[in-house]
Amino acid sequence: MSFRTGLVVGFGVGYVLGAKAGRARYEQIRTWWDRFSGDPRVQELTERGKSVAAQTGRRGFEAIQTGVEKASASVRARLHGDGNGQAR
Repeated sequence: MSFRTGLVVGFGVGYVLGAKAGRARYEQIRTWWDRFSGDPRVQELTERGKSVAAQTGRRGFEAIQTGVEKASASVRARLHGDGNGQAR
């Protein structure tokens, strides 16, 4: 979920929970939300967003893992010598 989307959702939840507009307004907002979130287009975009986020997370994890492996190899090489049996 992007920062902007989270901000909008947070604002909406805060408004609904904190509004003094009364029960009628709450029901109106809740009905709108149910229609909005039940829309197949919205559900498709949500699923697509989840997929993109998961894929991006995997790529980020792989990049970090590769960096850690390179750093570990570099540290090992410095601690155990340069490959010619000589310690640095």
